[in-house]
Amino acid sequence: MNRKPVKTPREKPRETAVALRYRQNTDRAPKVVAKGRGHLAERIKNIAREAGIPIQQDGDLVELLAQVDVDREIPPELYAAVAELLSWIYKANESMRKELFS
Repeated sequence: MNRKPVKTPREKPRETAVALRYRQNTDRAPKVVAKGRGHLAERIKNIAREAGIPIQQDGDLVELLAQVDVDREIPPELYAAVAELLSWIYKANESMRKELFS
């Protein structure tokens, strides 16, 4: 008797969010200040939106950053990737300033 394999429903991947803080001229490196999956990830993103903080989506980078403990600086291996992210944020902030004050 040839049976078809039973298909099990795939679990939807849980969304992940990581919040970084970097204070130029104060911090040596960006620091993970919050991270979470599922509902907590959604809460982190909502807080960022409400505060006007730009959100960048990069699944691979988020997974790497999620391995860093909260209140710890990111490892040097992630500096280049996070520098690109910060550059994007600074450009987004500058663009918003120009729109607001033009």
